[in-house]
Amino acid sequence: MAAILEIWWVWLAAALVLAVAEIFAPGFIFLGFAVGAALTALVVAVSSLTYPVLCAIFAILSLVAWLVMRRLFKLPNEKRKVFDTDINDN
Repeated sequence: MAAILEIWWVWLAAALVLAVAEIFAPGFIFLGFAVGAALTALVVAVSSLTYPVLCAIFAILSLVAWLVMRRLFKLPNEKRKVFDTDINDN
C-alpha cells in the first residue's frame, strides 16, 4: 500500500476525486485536501520521499490550503444571526 502512494499520478487522481467530492459537499473542506494532494503529487514527481514523509507533507499542505481558502472565500462581515424571539410566532 505504501509503495503505490509514492507514485505521482495516484496523488493526482486522489486530488481529482477530492475535488469532485467538493461539488457534493460544499464548504471548501475537500477542496483543501484536493489542493494538498495535487501539491503532494508535484513533490512526488520531483523527489523520492518515503511514505511517512509524504503523509506529513500532504497533511501540512492540506491544512495550509484549507486555511488560505477559508480566508479567501469568507463572507464579508460574517456574523451569526441571533433571534431574540421565536421566529414562528406571529
